[in-house]
Amino acid sequence: MPLYGLESLVGRDLPVNHPEFYYGFVATALAWQLAFLLISRDPVRFAPLIPAAIVEKSAYVVAMAVLWGMGRVPASVLPFAGIDAAWVILFTTSYKRVI
Repeated sequence: MPLYGLESLVGRDLPVNHPEFYYGFVATALAWQLAFLLISRDPVRFAPLIPAAIVEKSAYVVAMAVLWGMGRVPASVLPFAGIDAAWVILFTTSYKRVI
């Protein structure tokens, strides 16, 4: 939710040339946060969502690694990609336990 009010702050490091993409991303990220909360409440029941969560987190990790390697994003994004990498490991471990 805080990202809704931080467009100008984010725009200092990474210019927001298309606000529709920025707010579309924020809305999608918020929806996924709610999905992650659902999964955490009952992983067995929501096990079919876990592979999608793994893909969602992995896509960001890979994209940021490639973009950083190309010099297109600052190193300040890497800690966030690292957090998502940890979530990939945790989701994968949980999925293996519930199936």
